Amino acid sequence: MSNEITYDPNWMETRKARICSAAEAVQRIRPGQRVFIGTGSGVPMELVKALSDRASELPDTEIVHLLTFGEAPYARRELAQFFRVNSFFIADNVRDIIQEGLGDYTPVFLSDIPRLFDSGQMPLDVALIHVTPPDRDGMCSLGVSVDIVRSAVENASLVIAQVNPRMPRTLGNTFIHVDDIDILVPVDAPITEVPPPEGTETTKQIAEYIAALVEDGCTIEFGIGRIPQALSGFLRDKKDLGVHTELVTDSIIDLIECGAITGNRKTLDRGKIVTSFVLGTKRLYDYVNNNPLFSFQPTEYVNDLEVISRQHKMVAINTALEVDLTGQICADSVGGKFFSGVGGQVDFNRGAARSRGGKAIIALPSTAKDGTVSRIVPHLSPGAGVVTTRAGVHYVVTEYGSAYLHGKSIQERALALISIAHPKFRADLLKQAIEAKYVSAEMADKEGKILVGPKELRTTHLLADGTQLNFRPIHPTDQPRMRDLFYKLSEATIYYRFMSHQTRVSRQQIQDFVYIDHRNDVTIVGTLPEAHGEEIIAVGSYYLNQKTNLAEVAFVVSDRWQNQGIGTFLLKHLIRIARRNGIRGFTAEVLTDNKAMQAVLNKANTKLSSKLNGNVYSYEMLFE
Repeated sequence: MSNEITYDPNWMETRKARICSAAEAVQRIRPGQRVFIGTGSGVPMELVKALSDRASELPDTEIVHLLTFGEAPYARRELAQFFRVNSFFIADNVRDIIQEGLGDYTPVFLSDIPRLFDSGQMPLDVALIHVTPPDRDGMCSLGVSVDIVRSAVENASLVIAQVNPRMPRTLGNTFIHVDDIDILVPVDAPITEVPPPEGTETTKQIAEYIAALVEDGCTIEFGIGRIPQALSGFLRDKKDLGVHTELVTDSIIDLIECGAITGNRKTLDRGKIVTSFVLGTKRLYDYVNNNPLFSFQPTEYVNDLEVISRQHKMVAINTALEVDLTGQICADSVGGKFFSGVGGQVDFNRGAARSRGGKAIIALPSTAKDGTVSRIVPHLSPGAGVVTTRAGVHYVVTEYGSAYLHGKSIQERALALISIAHPKFRADLLKQAIEAKYVSAEMADKEGKILVGPKELRTTHLLADGTQLNFRPIHPTDQPRMRDLFYKLSEATIYYRFMSHQTRVSRQQIQDFVYIDHRNDVTIVGTLPEAHGEEIIAVGSYYLNQKTNLAEVAFVVSDRWQNQGIGTFLLKHLIRIARRNGIRGFTAEVLTDNKAMQAVLNKANTKLSSKLNGNVYSYEMLFE
């Protein structure tokens, strides 16, 4: 993808007074100073090694960084008497020393870090960075990591740059003039590669549920971790996706090349992939090299709440370590042990939530420690920190489905989260939720009934006007949506469906719809995607009589959506499900003046017979 790049062939000759070796460069660092190290795969390793070699000469030195990969020789236990690591996000290479209390973690929103530097609250004495050689205009690119590196360069008293022709020349707000760098250290070395983590069946299932929430034309933020990276495999059929994200990995390339990502519908930076750093393999580094499709921007822009919120249909995807039944999200610690960081989760979660049609998604596997521990818990573990508050959480997704929590009561939240917990923990979670008074005691009889229908029952249907409907098994959290549907139905539709002139629907009736086993009793809902979850516009159910192996079928379509073939499609889908479950046919009771329902049944591919009893037709539909 790269174009020919011409660097100034004479830059070392014209700037030779400021050129030296890494060992000579770090001689300018004095004891007691605060030293910033560049981010991600942009870590200037030669400078880092030279700095570490001087450890005994640099007591009381604080090393500050965001997220680094590769070796971190300064983070060895024997050097803790000289170097104090202070990380804004904890990666594997510094986790042990921080958890042992030999280093520090500063929890802060990523969007706030540049302000710490700019304001002087965290003054920087030295910045160790990694750049390309200067071009003919004297401009060096910050390459794979712009993020908070740009702010560090602008605020550090001394800037030392590792100048590397193998560093990709990235475009956007990435350039600094070579004369704004105090010391230049020429290096010719490969950029640190970070291969994408392999997905598991669990992460792939979570990614599939997330993909169902992503509509054509959305702009996406991919957080760090296995789950966001697994998502790319499920987005290939999407159209005109945009990207505004802190981090880009190798998975972006396939989505660009298959045409899923175009950026054509972005509100800001249309046609551009906006990011602040990349983390991947040489394939990715070569791809972003001088590629005008990518616009690398500093954290001040990428993580700006207002910028994020101005993107139409902004989807933020971030991960968590634990979530309690009220919706509190822990993402930076395991109990009292700091594990990762706050990062940009809150920035993007709030921005996506404020975006028109946006969705803020928190994803996590339902269990930890080889399935022995539930990540959905009644209360956060002692010492666990709240990164996203219960008031700020919107979607939570596990391999068992998605739960929408925003604007929901504590009881609704608890039941939603229990329903996407691992099945072996649901009964105990329900019991503890009742004990905590999160859930009414009358829900105790629902123990064992909080089930999520299999994904195989999902399908979609395109109406003649281009509207796409999603069909899925009913979910325990659909109670309020089912209630909303009932009260939108006309008197005639209610009469045809329930054969009575009822004007209200009881809580028990709604619960009878949603708490089912998805085999003997099956309910499928047709939904339209909304930013706040979904709107149910159609419901179809069957209830098995095990003595006859026939199931009674019934369905209803919201008045506004009638006469568009939805009932016919729904019946065909229910027949497919029933056949798969070994059921031999359906029965149905239909009022004589309900001509629309009769027409739907008559068109079904079954062996049909009927009897008239008063003003009701009794149908029997045997599957061929």
